Amino acid sequence: MRRSIGYVIQDTGLLPHLNIKKNIELVGKISKSEVSQEKVGELLSLIGLPNDILDKRVDQLSGGQQQRIGLARALATDPDIILMDEPFSALDNITRNQLQDDFKNLKHLEDKTILLVTHDVQEAFKLGDKILLLEEGEVQQYGTPLDLLNRPATEKVEAFLQKDRFILSLQTASYQEHSLFDYLNDNSVNHHDKKVAMEGFFKQVD
Repeated sequence: MRRSIGYVIQDTGLLPHLNIKKNIELVGKISKSEVSQEKVGELLSLIGLPNDILDKRVDQLSGGQQQRIGLARALATDPDIILMDEPFSALDNITRNQLQDDFKNLKHLEDKTILLVTHDVQEAFKLGDKILLLEEGEVQQYGTPLDLLNRPATEKVEAFLQKDRFILSLQTASYQEHSLFDYLNDNSVNHHDKKVAMEGFFKQVD
């Protein structure tokens, strides 16, 4: 069962004595399911990396590139379930935000069940369809981001979200098929349109 589940861990977990190609193929060998050269090429295209990276050592890649390879390795046998243990926590803010956006937009992941462990509440709201909030091993609430934000089950949940409430509200508000938060951070959108979007948001809040 474990071998049929994709796994992306903090700090990538790539093996430094293997090149990138062999790191991606490793899961296939463990699960006795061959990962073809064509499949490796598809995975690289999926995560936005060139084929000439395959012969490189792990230490020749940036942190963001290594994390992408970690995701490619987890997808190598096309598992139905993927576990992700704080996969973006060790990255700088710019790289982390970019990888979160890329991960969120991967169509290949839409039909998979993904369990993402994170201590970053904004990351949970950005990426999660459902959120399970734990405190000292006890479930405080399970539901959609809107459930937690607008209908907190306990005072602990409300207090936990209070600090980030405004940003979380922007992340859960939809605008032109995107979250309002993503729309406001889109450099291709002009200042006037962002202002109109924010005015509409505050009218809804009122």
